[in-house]
Amino acid sequence: MLARYLTAATLARVAAEMVAFTLVLLVLDRTDSAALAGLTGAGYALPAIVTGPLLGAWLDRTQHRRAALALSQAALGAVMLAMLAVVGHSPHWVTPVLAAVAGTTLPLISGGFTSMLPSLVPSERLPRANSLEAASFGAATITGPAAAATIAAAVSVEAAAVVIALTAALSILAISRLPSLPTAHKAQEPFLASVVAGLTHLARTPRLRASTVTTTLLMGVIGMLLITLPLHMASLGMPRSAAGYLWTALELGSVTTALLLGRFQTRWRPEHVVMLSVAAYGLAFTAWPLASSFVVLLLLAVFTGLLEGPMLPAMFSARQVYSPLALQGRVATTAASLRVGAAAVGQAAAGLLVPAIGTDAALLLIAASLVGASALGYVSSYSTKAVADAG
Repeated sequence: MLARYLTAATLARVAAEMVAFTLVLLVLDRTDSAALAGLTGAGYALPAIVTGPLLGAWLDRTQHRRAALALSQAALGAVMLAMLAVVGHSPHWVTPVLAAVAGTTLPLISGGFTSMLPSLVPSERLPRANSLEAASFGAATITGPAAAATIAAAVSVEAAAVVIALTAALSILAISRLPSLPTAHKAQEPFLASVVAGLTHLARTPRLRASTVTTTLLMGVIGMLLITLPLHMASLGMPRSAAGYLWTALELGSVTTALLLGRFQTRWRPEHVVMLSVAAYGLAFTAWPLASSFVVLLLLAVFTGLLEGPMLPAMFSARQVYSPLALQGRVATTAASLRVGAAAVGQAAAGLLVPAIGTDAALLLIAASLVGASALGYVSSYSTKAVADAG
């Protein structure tokens, strides 16, 4: 059963990871506007801030999770095909608005799938399942940008968009083979109260809050990196599409440590693993502007990914350890929506900032921001009651 789950989840995530990179390339190639590329990425991601908590509350109440997951993939495939007709051939506002249509169901691709794990896997097998889940995310991030870069370079960026639609269709077939899970939360309270309960739990659980704050800010930085890397390729004499291979190198390192160290992470509190991994990840980026060639940067990317690898299994563990089963859907999709929303803000900001300050300065800003994300996560781990008592 876990193998079926991982197949469905990984296919959906591969399509999603191709989207982020393909949209940037498509907009840059057709309009040469970094600002529009950032706004399009933001348009794809920002709706998740609102829809994540709502979708999570619904997932905890419904027996139709498979239908919701399949619908998200159908919307993704349809939007990517529509993008081929509108990007560069319509007013600029149409592109981010169309991207927002697919973005409304984006939290289901990460949080919606992950929230199913506690119901599919016995508790004693969850640490191993979390490592495999992290590998699923990593495999998607490895395959997605690399596939988009290769197809864009060898054929065209338009062909990459078509492949996304085909991958989304395959994921729908895989989703149809998943079991129909029982409702995790009986609908005894009003729907909006159920939504608020998930948000309140995230905000009032200090250890879970620490992990959530750190990983949310991390994704804001990743959004900046999505714009920075294609633009940085010119300084190394490489085409913009080569940035996809840097994402692949990052995730190769990340998947390696996620799989090798997953069973050892239970020795430490998950939020501590999250904060330390993100801080180390940030410090590694300080070396990126010093890379004199693309090959050197690829090696640096693998090393950087090794440092980030323990973060994702620990993030899943924090949600599972610090949340009851009845809240898993809401916690997972709400946290996912915050992460996606932060990535959108990061992309939009980078589209305006990076051309102004240059990519070397942007990479150093990314490094500092990651260390800052870890520090803010640590500060947020203190409960307000403990602070008041100390005062």
